[in-house]
Amino acid sequence: MRTLLTTLHSKYIHPSLALPCLAAYSGHDCGELLIDEYTIHQPKENLLARILACDPDVICFSVYIWNRQLSLELAVALKRAVPHVRIVMGGPEVSFEEVSFFEGCPLDALICGEGEIPLRHLLKAWQEEREPSSCLGLQLPGMTSVEAGQSLLDSLDDLPSPFAAGLVALCRGYVYYESSRGCPYSCSFCMSALDERVRSFSMGRIHQDLGLLMQEEVAQIKFVDRTFNYHAERSREIIKYILKNNRCSRFHFEVGADLLDETTLQLLESVPAGMFQFEIGVQTTSLETLGRIGRKTSLEKLEENVRRLLRAGNIDLHLDLIAGLPGESNEDFFDSLRRVFKLEPQQLQVELVKLLPGAPLRQQAESHGLHFDPSPPYTVLRTPQLAFRELEQIRGVGRLIDLLNNSGRFRHFLKVVDSVFSDRVEFYRQLQDWWQLSGLFDEPSSLRQQFDSLNSFAESSTECLRLREALARDFALAGRVVPGKVPVFFNCELTSDEQQQVKLKVKQELDRLETGEKLQHFAAVFETLSRTASRSLILFLYRSCSGRSPTVEEKFL
Repeated sequence: MRTLLTTLHSKYIHPSLALPCLAAYSGHDCGELLIDEYTIHQPKENLLARILACDPDVICFSVYIWNRQLSLELAVALKRAVPHVRIVMGGPEVSFEEVSFFEGCPLDALICGEGEIPLRHLLKAWQEEREPSSCLGLQLPGMTSVEAGQSLLDSLDDLPSPFAAGLVALCRGYVYYESSRGCPYSCSFCMSALDERVRSFSMGRIHQDLGLLMQEEVAQIKFVDRTFNYHAERSREIIKYILKNNRCSRFHFEVGADLLDETTLQLLESVPAGMFQFEIGVQTTSLETLGRIGRKTSLEKLEENVRRLLRAGNIDLHLDLIAGLPGESNEDFFDSLRRVFKLEPQQLQVELVKLLPGAPLRQQAESHGLHFDPSPPYTVLRTPQLAFRELEQIRGVGRLIDLLNNSGRFRHFLKVVDSVFSDRVEFYRQLQDWWQLSGLFDEPSSLRQQFDSLNSFAESSTECLRLREALARDFALAGRVVPGKVPVFFNCELTSDEQQQVKLKVKQELDRLETGEKLQHFAAVFETLSRTASRSLILFLYRSCSGRSPTVEEKFL
């Protein structure tokens, strides 16, 4: 029996961790196991051809929000093309289905929740040409997910390492890694609320897997632990092991900032710059809302620790806020946004709450008056406190924050924004309204179009010149300014003396070029950058060399 384990990613770079874990646990008793991964952007006909080219007897799909619809469509088409093939689905998107689900989709089985035990049980039975007996986590036609239940590994070390077995593709430069399952928090909007018991791999196993990944020099290792630092001593030991053995890998962790103690903070201050990134779920700064979603946290401790990490300056912080939570008004949310902006994290993500199947908040939706899209990604559409229009404004603000703040390309522009507008939140609310009226959310825009749009927005400001010059400076630092295609917000009218200064400086830089290095330049005049001079001349130098990333440097002349 040949079984294909597959999934559809939103991007090629995203590797699956679930499929290698399932294959590692199933072992050699379940027949031949293949792993092949695709993306949702591939034509369905191509996907069908590739899947059937594997000549599988069983096809197992790992199903998530982004691939549910396409996975279901493929299942129908596969059954019609090869009626005898058995199809299994598992993952968070199909772990809470009713009996009727089987009537609309020709599946042979569903795997509910953690999949290793029930999938091995199912495949082993089919390999031995017998019907599977009942097993927690295995939902067969005629059963509900409640009847199927869920099965959890008591000891995570019982799961053989998919990394040591060579089942994880390390060639993409990006790897997901888990050192624990479960979460100490019980936030009602999150699937982790269903598994409050946190289980960890042994420290020996964690060292073994991380050591292998660091030895292979995987560029990015993303921990998928819901709260990496749920146990302070455990997290410190992992960090120390990484610091001792890491060569060049970067690490991403989801941490509870309020759980960081003094010893851990001191250790984190020794981390080399750029090695770690922390994602911190603030969600809301409303104590009433935190209570409604069952999240226990100390906002004061969270903010204190975030400020300390930012002062150290060696770890990038990504903070998350969620809008549309029970009882939260428009101004409640923007108060949270204002409070988080004051922390000045490197990245800030704003999302509307999603009422995921199986999550407690979905079961409580009616009592809270939450109305949501019944199709993935199950986004909230209105609440008693927030109309759709208000939620849409928040969503637009989140998109603009990602565009301006999180991209890192508008540093000088945002610095001027902070001195022109009453606060960053007011700026984004005004920009969102203007962006919406201008139809700029309707189509993807190039970097040049983004700068041009911000310039048009700035024209109505009394500080238009300062904003435009900040935009010009950011544009020149984001990439080479091409002669003949210079944006209107640049002043390129140099005097004869200024032109001579530029020629002299460029000649000096050309004389210092290394072998194989190329130099291009662009110069512009600025009137608002200096308090002591009415005119500043900046020369932007663009260096390129084969085998190295291009660089840009600005020099005040």
